[in-house]
Amino acid sequence: MYKSLPLLALGLAASTDYVHAQKAGSIVEVGSTLVSAMMMFLGNNEKVYILDKTEGNNATIDGHPAWGSVWDINSHQAEVMEVLTNTFCASGMHLPNGSFATFGGNGAIGPGGNIGSVKNSAGSGAYDATYEDYDGTKSIRILNPCSSSQDMSSAECQWFDNATVLSMQKQRWYSAAEALGDGTIALIGGFVNGGYINRNTPNTDPEYEGGAAEPTYEFYPTRGPATVMQFMIQTSGLNSYAHTYLMPSGKMLVQANVSTMLWDPDTNEETALPNMPGNVARVYPASGAVAMLPLTPANNYTPTVLFCGGTDMPDQYWGNYSFPNYNTWNYPASTDCQRITPEPQDGSTPAYEQDDDLLEGRTMGQFIALPDGTMLVVNGGRNGTAGYAQATGQTPNFGDMAYGESLAAGPVGTPAIYNPNMPKGQRWSNAGLGNSNIARLYHSSAILLPDASVMIAGSNPNIDVNWTTIYPTTYTAEVFYPPYFSASVRPQPSGMPQTLSYGGNMFNLTVPSSSYTGSANAAAANTSVVLVRGGFTTHAMNMGQRHMELRTSYTVNDDGSYVMHVAQPHPNPNIFQPGPALLFVNINGIPSNGSYVILGSGKVETQATSDESTLPSAQNSSSNAQGSGSGSNSGGAASSHTGTIVGAVIGSVAAVALLGALFGVCVARRRRAAAGRQAPLSRGSAGGGPVGPTGTRSGSEGVYNAYNDKAWGGGSTASLQAPLAGGYRDEHEMRTPRGSFDPAGLGQRPSDVGSYAYGGARAGATPTPGSSGAGDDWERYMASNGGRLS
Repeated sequence: MYKSLPLLALGLAASTDYVHAQKAGSIVEVGSTLVSAMMMFLGNNEKVYILDKTEGNNATIDGHPAWGSVWDINSHQAEVMEVLTNTFCASGMHLPNGSFATFGGNGAIGPGGNIGSVKNSAGSGAYDATYEDYDGTKSIRILNPCSSSQDMSSAECQWFDNATVLSMQKQRWYSAAEALGDGTIALIGGFVNGGYINRNTPNTDPEYEGGAAEPTYEFYPTRGPATVMQFMIQTSGLNSYAHTYLMPSGKMLVQANVSTMLWDPDTNEETALPNMPGNVARVYPASGAVAMLPLTPANNYTPTVLFCGGTDMPDQYWGNYSFPNYNTWNYPASTDCQRITPEPQDGSTPAYEQDDDLLEGRTMGQFIALPDGTMLVVNGGRNGTAGYAQATGQTPNFGDMAYGESLAAGPVGTPAIYNPNMPKGQRWSNAGLGNSNIARLYHSSAILLPDASVMIAGSNPNIDVNWTTIYPTTYTAEVFYPPYFSASVRPQPSGMPQTLSYGGNMFNLTVPSSSYTGSANAAAANTSVVLVRGGFTTHAMNMGQRHMELRTSYTVNDDGSYVMHVAQPHPNPNIFQPGPALLFVNINGIPSNGSYVILGSGKVETQATSDESTLPSAQNSSSNAQGSGSGSNSGGAASSHTGTIVGAVIGSVAAVALLGALFGVCVARRRRAAAGRQAPLSRGSAGGGPVGPTGTRSGSEGVYNAYNDKAWGGGSTASLQAPLAGGYRDEHEMRTPRGSFDPAGLGQRPSDVGSYAYGGARAGATPTPGSSGAGDDWERYMASNGGRLS
C-alpha cells in the first residue's frame, strides 16, 4: 500500500541543489511529487503528505494509477501511497492528536474524466475498473503521520479510507472545514457533484439547485443530523470552499460570495457583517489569498483576517455549473486587499478596512504565515479564475479556447511578502525575491516546512493528466527560501517541549551564545517564540493555518547564553485550536528550525485550561555579554517527536494492523464484486446550452495557466485535440442531496455505512468495521475513547 519508486538519481540531484542553493529569495526545484499536489499537509518534521484527484498518473500502486504520495523533506524523494476513494477537491483538517482527515471528494472516474465503470443508482461513479477508485463524495479519510524510523508500509502509517466504516452524512465536494475549540471539525456546504460555480441559471432553487448543491453543515465527530445553513442559500453560486475562521468567542467568521457573517456552531445563529467592499469575490473560483494575521500579545490575540486578490467579475459573467459566460482569462484579477476584525475588543462595530494593494493582481494567490510574523503570497495568475472548462459562453468550441481547459492566464512567478507591522503604504515587498519558471495556477499548493522554507507544488487545470497542453499536469516541487535565509547564524534553542497546554506553568528555552552575534541583552530583548500551524493546503487555501506569538521574558547569563521564559498558549482553545504545530524561536526576525509539538490533550474533548502563565521579570546581564555566532550553524536539528504522537485516530499499532488486514480483505472483495458489474465507459452529456438536460451539468474544475514554453511533451490521457462532451466535467448525473451512499454499488444498507445512523453500540463493546451500524458506532466509540482503539 506504500511503494518507493526508483528515483535515486533524481533524489541525488535534488539534494545537491538543496545544499548549494539555500539563497535568500531563491526558488529551487527539489524533485517530483509523483502525483500532482492538489492537496498537501506537513505530517511531522520529516514528511509532507500529498493528494491528487484520481487521474492517469504514470506512478502506479497495486496495478492502478496513484493519487497519493508522501514526500521526504530530507531526501526530496516521494513514494506513492494507496488511496481508495476519489479525493478530487476534498477539504481537510488536522485532528487534536496530530492526525489529519480529509472530507468528501467526487464520484469514481476513469480515463478522460469519464464516469466510473460501475454506477451508483443516481448514475454517478461508484467504482472504476481501470483507475480502481471508489466514490469519494461522502468519504472521511484518516492518516496518522509516521516518521522514517517507523515501517511506512505498515497499516498504521497508511490512509484509512473505508466509507463502510467512516463517512459523512452528506455528499460534499468543495466543502469548508474548520476546527472548533474542542477539536471537533465543522464541515460546511459544497457541491453534490461537479461544476464551475454552485448554481443553475436561472437560479430558481438557491437552496439545493435541483439536487446539485449541499447547503448544510455537519460535524466530525457527529453532533447530530446535518442542518441547513441559511448563509449557504444567501450566497448561492459563489459559496464553495467558504472562508472560515474560528473566533475567540467560539463563533466562526464565514465569508462567501461577497457576504460575511459570524456563525454560532452551537445554535446555528447567524450575525451579518458588512459585505466585501467593491463586490470582490474571494472564494473559489475567484480564489483570493486569505489568511488570519498573526495573533500576538501586542494585539491581545484578537483575530484579524486579510483578504487579497480574487476578482470583481460581474455576476452575469460567472455563468453556472457548466462554465462561465465570459472568457475569464481576459478579465484582470483584483489587486484589492481588505482586512476585518470580526470581534473588536473595543466594542466597535466590525468593518472592512482598506489595506495596501497587492503589487500585482492575483487569482489563486496563496498566503503562507512565516515564523517571523510576515505573510508570504505565492502562486496564481494575473487574469481569470480557478476552474477549468472546455467552453465558455463566448467560446463555444473547445478548439478555440485560448489556454486549453484553463480559465486563467498570466502566471505570477514572483512571490511577495506582506508585513503587518509596517505602516500603511509600506506593507508589500518583492525586493530580492526570485522568479519561478513553473506556472502555479489551478490546483497548486504551498506549505511551510520545519526549516522555515516553503514547499510549492502542484498545478493541473486539466480533466485528466495532460503533459502536452499549455498548462500541463505538474509534478515538479520547488522550495522558496524567504529573506531570513540570508542570515549567517540561526537560533539553536534547547529545551523545546513536545506538548503544550492552555495556560499553566511556563517553560524555559536555553539559547546558546552561538545562536546570534552582538549584544546578548539586545538579542534576548528581540527574541520571540511562536507557534505556527501550516494547515491543510488546497486551492489557494490553508485550512486551519494560524500563527501565534507566546508571551515571554528572559534572563541573560554572563557567558552570553540566555534563558527564554515562555508562557503556555492562551487559555482559550478557540484562539489556537488543539492539535499539531511547529514551535519556532526568532532572534531579530531570524527563525530557528521548527520543533513539532502537540497543543492540548490530543483528544476531541473540552480542553483543560489553567490560569495564564506567570512570567518573571526580564533580567539583563551586567557584563556586556556577546554572542559568538560564526555562521556555521543551520538552525539546529528539527525535532519531530512523531514517535510519541498523542494517540492515533484509527487506533493502537496492533489494532490498526488488524483493521488494515480486515480492510485489505474488504477492498479485494469490493473490487472483485465491482469488476463483475462493469458497465461500458460513458461520457454522458451536458446537452446544449449552459445547463444539461438533467438540470445539472458536467463538471470538473480547473484554472491553470503555464507559460507557452513549459508545455512538456510526453504521454497524456487528455488532449486539446480530443475534447469531451459538455462544458465542465466531473460527473454527468443528477443526484438528490439526500441520496444514500452505496460504496461500489454493492447494495449496502444506509445503516451499514452511514456514520450518523444512530444505531447504539452495545455498552462496553468495540464496534466492528463492516457490521450493521458500524459507521455511527465506530465514530462515536472513537470520539468517546480519545480517538483510540482499546
